[in-house]
Amino acid sequence: MTDITFVTSLDELPRVPDGATVEDTVFRAGGTDLQERLRTSNAQPRIIDLTGLPGFADVSDVPEAEGGGLVIGAGVTVARLARELSGSYPALALTCAGLATPQVRAVATIGGNLLQHTRCWYYRHPETSCLKAGGTTCPARDGRHLYGVAFDTSPCVHPHPSSLAMALLTYDATVTVSGGAHLGVEELLGDGSDGTRDHRLPEGEVLTTVVLPPALAGERAAYFRAISRFEAEWPLVEAVCRVRRGEDGRVQECGLAIGGVAPVPLRLRAAEDILTGSLLDETTIAAVSEAATAGADPLPETGYKVDLIAATVREVLERLAAEGG
Repeated sequence: MTDITFVTSLDELPRVPDGATVEDTVFRAGGTDLQERLRTSNAQPRIIDLTGLPGFADVSDVPEAEGGGLVIGAGVTVARLARELSGSYPALALTCAGLATPQVRAVATIGGNLLQHTRCWYYRHPETSCLKAGGTTCPARDGRHLYGVAFDTSPCVHPHPSSLAMALLTYDATVTVSGGAHLGVEELLGDGSDGTRDHRLPEGEVLTTVVLPPALAGERAAYFRAISRFEAEWPLVEAVCRVRRGEDGRVQECGLAIGGVAPVPLRLRAAEDILTGSLLDETTIAAVSEAATAGADPLPETGYKVDLIAATVREVLERLAAEGG
């Protein structure tokens, strides 16, 4: 029988000596990913339930005297963010609204989405050894990898699963962890180059909050995911873009990122440079869409994703252009 411990303070979390690991212990928030992994593996680890931590499901403003912005508890649900942040942080809200199903969004949390495990079918199979399961090779590389990366920069060839991480990159969001560290989302995820982990959260630590910078008045955003069926599917490619335009219609500030194509979500800074100062016309949209594929190095089965990246980025930009303002 699985042992579940409900904690109400960070002081109650299991402590890990330097150089050691927490064996057979997992943390639970919404549990949507965890429940699936336990079901397929038949494992019965010790579960540390985090839902009782103070502030874990709270959303609060950062005082202007401290720079402003928003603090989101790691246990805040995806559905709540989709509802409440549409006016202030639309890129994050639209990405939240595009995830999974209403039932999953009602339970899944922002922290869980950031730290979920890879969705690779080799990793998820209890009888298969891979890099992220303690093995020494990536069986997908020489096996089936239809849903793999288009930017082959890691020994592991499956894309990072977090859509919300992609959106948070465009805001330069940061996170705090139970040990007191403050990390940028890029720092939390790393570059995925070692292929053995989906994130760099220290063993035994808990992600406690996500911090967003002050909202931009007049910001608009668009999100789109290309999937293989009508809904409730993991994206083949996804993209999100946020812009703030001046009175002359030119883009003054922007953020553009893509997911489903690399070991970590990619913020497209070179493409952002093209967007900044532009009128978001057809010439700009074409140039940005092309720039989005720069450096792509697809696998034998993922060449289709290169064209899909350009088309997905074009889709979000055309949606923004159609909105005006």
